[in-house]
Amino acid sequence: MAASWASPIAAAALRAVVPWRRSRILLISPGLQRRWDASSSSSEAGEEQIRLTDSCVRRLLEITEGSEFLRLQVEGGGCSGFQYKFSLDTVINPDDRVFEQGGAKVVVDSDSMAFVKGALVDFSQELIRSSFQVLNNPQAQQGCSCGSSFSIKL
Repeated sequence: MAASWASPIAAAALRAVVPWRRSRILLISPGLQRRWDASSSSSEAGEEQIRLTDSCVRRLLEITEGSEFLRLQVEGGGCSGFQYKFSLDTVINPDDRVFEQGGAKVVVDSDSMAFVKGALVDFSQELIRSSFQVLNNPQAQQGCSCGSSFSIKL
């Protein structure tokens, strides 16, 4: 079926409509659909898990290629004592925890995991910036107004 009309259209321009959870529709390319279909949920339980919002999953599927994933780290610094650091990576270390949702992977090292377990990772688009953010972190006592740094519960 696709061969009759696909030749004049670039493969990147093709769109597939797939059902989205909670009866929503998401338009994605065929390559992203394969990655979505091949995905599995993390088997981690409860508070030891990192959860991803729908917008985070969508953005990661758009920007990652091949074995790339989002790495979440916690570093000392920022105005509240600790800050989140996000980067794209391809190497999974022995002490890393891998969380996968909808084909998107987020990896957290064991040291950082103590500071973010149970948190929600989101992708936010605003007029002044677009960024990944940690929301609802049960390990954080308070954070700065921009949301990039936090202090821990003692």
